[in-house]
Amino acid sequence: MTIVRHFFAELFREIINVTLTLFKIMIPIILIIKVVEEMGGIIILSNVLSPLMETVGLPKEMGLVWATTLLTNIYGGLIVFINTDMPLSVAQVSILGSMMLLAHSLPIEAAIAKKAGVNLSVTLLIRVGGSFVLAWLLHQTYQTGDYLNQPAVTLWQPEAVMDTSYLAWGVSQLKSFMVMFGVISALLFTLKILKLLGIEKLMAILLKPFLKILGVSKEATNLTIIGITLGLSFGGGLLINEAKTGHIPARDVFTAIMLLNLLHSLIEDTLLILLIGADFNTIFWGRLVFSVVVISVISSLVRRVSPQICEKYLYHSVISVKE
Repeated sequence: MTIVRHFFAELFREIINVTLTLFKIMIPIILIIKVVEEMGGIIILSNVLSPLMETVGLPKEMGLVWATTLLTNIYGGLIVFINTDMPLSVAQVSILGSMMLLAHSLPIEAAIAKKAGVNLSVTLLIRVGGSFVLAWLLHQTYQTGDYLNQPAVTLWQPEAVMDTSYLAWGVSQLKSFMVMFGVISALLFTLKILKLLGIEKLMAILLKPFLKILGVSKEATNLTIIGITLGLSFGGGLLINEAKTGHIPARDVFTAIMLLNLLHSLIEDTLLILLIGADFNTIFWGRLVFSVVVISVISSLVRRVSPQICEKYLYHSVISVKE
C-alpha cells in the first residue's frame, strides 16, 4: 500500500511540475499573441512574407496563410487558407503544407525549446530556414518534373466561429489547458508503467540504431517519440522536466529538441494538411526524410564542436535554472 501511495504521490508531483512549467510559458505568450493579432501584427508579417512566397512557387496571398500559422497554429492557418478560396495545384498545396508543418506556433513552441536550454535564434533558424529550404527543394523538383500539377481538392470546411468575443476566446483557451493537463497526466502515468514493466528499455534497444544516427540518447528516446507523435508541447514539456533533474545531458536535450522542431505531431498535423489536398508522400515522407537528414548533419557537427562553444551559441544546461 505504501509503494502504491508513493507511486501516485511522485506521479502527481511530476504532473504538476510539467504542467506548471508549460503553463508559465504558454499563458503570457498566448495573451501577447492575442494583443498582436488584434493590433494587426499578422497582416504586417504577411506583407513581409508575401514576396518570399513567389520564390517557392506560391501566390503572394499565401503569405497571410503562413503568417497566421507562424504566430498562431496550423488550425488558424487552415481557416485563412480556406477563406482565400484560391485554386492551387496539389504541388502548391504540398509546398505550403510542408512550410506550415515545419514552422507554426513559433512564439509558444520556440519558448518551450528555449526553456529546455536551446537558444532561441537556433530554433527560429532551423524552423523558418528549414521551411524555406524544403519548400524551395520541393518547388524545384515539381517544376522540373512537372509533377502533381492537377488541381488540389479541399476536403475540409471549418465551422464558422459564431462567438468572437473575448469571453468565448478565454473559455476556449481554458478548455485547451484542461485537455493538455489530461494528456500530460496520461502520458506521465504511461511512462511510469513502461519503466516498471521494462518496456522502456526494450524500446530504447530497438530504436538504438536509428537514434544513434540522429544523436538522440537512449534516455531521451521515449520523450522524443512522444513529441514526434503528439507534439512539441508534450514532448518538450517532458524533456524540460528531465533536463532539470539532470537525467538527460544538455547536448542530448538539444539534439532531441532540434529533431522535434522539425518533426512533431506527425499524425494529427499530417492529417490536417491532407484535408486541404496535399500529397501524402510529400508532407509525410518528405518531411520525415528532410528532418532526419538535417538533424543527422547537425548532430554530427555538434559532436565535433567543443562543449564550450556549443554552450555559448547553441544550448545551455537548465539543471540549475530556478522557476
